[in-house]
Amino acid sequence: GNYGTPQDLMYLIDTLHQRGIGVILDWVPAHFPSDECSLGYFDGTYLYEHEHLMQRVHPEWTSLIFNYGRHEVRSFLISNALFWLQQYHADGLRVDGVSSMLYLDYGRKEGEWIPNQYGGKENLDAVRFLQDLNTIVHDEVPGALTIAEESTAWPRVSGLIHDGGLGFDMKWDMGWMHDTLRYMKRDPVYRKHHHNELTFRTLYSGSENYVLPLSHDEVVHGKGSLIGRMPGDEWQKYAGLRLLLAYQFAIPGKKLLFMGGELGQFSEWNHDGSVDWFLKDHPQPQGIMRLVARLNELYRSRSALHVQDFGNTGLEWIEANDHEQSVLSFLRHDTSFHQLMVVLNFTPVPRGSYLLGVNHPGRWREILNTDAGDYGGSNLGNLGEVNTTEQGAHGRRYSLELVLPPLGALFLEPCPT
Repeated sequence: GNYGTPQDLMYLIDTLHQRGIGVILDWVPAHFPSDECSLGYFDGTYLYEHEHLMQRVHPEWTSLIFNYGRHEVRSFLISNALFWLQQYHADGLRVDGVSSMLYLDYGRKEGEWIPNQYGGKENLDAVRFLQDLNTIVHDEVPGALTIAEESTAWPRVSGLIHDGGLGFDMKWDMGWMHDTLRYMKRDPVYRKHHHNELTFRTLYSGSENYVLPLSHDEVVHGKGSLIGRMPGDEWQKYAGLRLLLAYQFAIPGKKLLFMGGELGQFSEWNHDGSVDWFLKDHPQPQGIMRLVARLNELYRSRSALHVQDFGNTGLEWIEANDHEQSVLSFLRHDTSFHQLMVVLNFTPVPRGSYLLGVNHPGRWREILNTDAGDYGGSNLGNLGEVNTTEQGAHGRRYSLELVLPPLGALFLEPCPT
C-alpha cells in the first residue's frame, strides 16, 4: 500500500532527527520482484537481471537477481543507496540478504549453479559491488552506517577493504541470535547441560563488528513472539524476557530489538496489523517497557557498556563456567578505568550468598535489577548496594556476596572512593 508521498517520508525523518532519533533503512540489493511493475525484462531484454536462468532467478524467493557484473547495474544500485542517504537524510542502510549475494550456490543444489572464473562458489562481481558500495557511501556521506545481514562465516564482512574485507561498518550476529533463543527456550532444569550456548560467542566475538539482532525474522512464520518462546508459567515468561533483554544489553555488540518485544507481546508479528498497543495499560508489559527504557538509559550513560562493543577487550569474565547453577558473571570495561559488573541467573532458583571475586575493596551499587517490582519482578535483591569482604574468589583478592534473584540480571558499579 501507499503510505504517503516522498515529502511525507522526508518530514518523518526530519521530525525523528529533531528528537535525536537516527533512521536506518532496510535496503535490498540482493534481488528484485519479477512482476510487471518491476525492473524485470525492463526494455524487453535481460537488462538488470542475468540472462542465464541459473543466475537469474533467486532460488528461495523466485525473484530476480541483479547482474552485478554490469557497470550500469552497479551504478544504478549505488546511486540508489546514495539517494536514500542524501535526499532523505537516512543515517544508514541495513543491507538485506548479503549471504545470498556472496555465494553463487546459495540455496542451489549441485548442478544448479555456475562457478566463477576460478571454479569457486564466490560471486566475485557481488564482492566487488559491495566493496564499491561501501567505499562510495563512506566517501560521499561521512558518518553514514552500512550494516550487513550476513549469516555465514564469510571473513571480514566488517573488515577494511584494503585488507580484503567488504567494508561494512557492522554485521548481524545471527549465531548469537540462534544460540541464545535456543537456550532461552529450554526448560531451566536442563540449561546446565547447554551452558556453552551462552559462552560460545566469546570464541568469535572479536572477528567482526557485531549487531545483536532480535529482529522481525524471529517473530514471524510460526516462530512465535520472544516471550512466547520462554518456558514456565506467565511470571517466568516475563522474567525470562527481562533476563534476555538485560543479557543482550550487557554483552558487547550493538542492540536491535523489533517492535512488540519491548511490550512483551505474546502474538506473533503481523504485517497487516499493528503492534498490540493495548498491552501498555497492563502491569507486566508496563514493567517490560520500563526495563527497556532503563536499559537504554544505562547503555547510553555508562561508557563501559558501549565504548568497547567491538573487539575482545570490552568483556572480562569473572565466572564463565558455572553451568551447574546456570549463572554468568563478567565485567564490562571502557578504555579508561570505568567498569560495570553483570551477573545473570538463568534459573528460577534464587541464589543466596553468591560469591564473586573483585580486585579492589569498597562498595558496589546495584544500578539495575530486572527482578525489581517496578519491572514486574519479585523484588529480591541486594538493598541497593554491597560491600566487599576480605574473602578472595575467582583468583581475585576480595569478593562480593550477592543475592541473585530468580531468572534475574544484576548490573553493579563500584562507588567512587
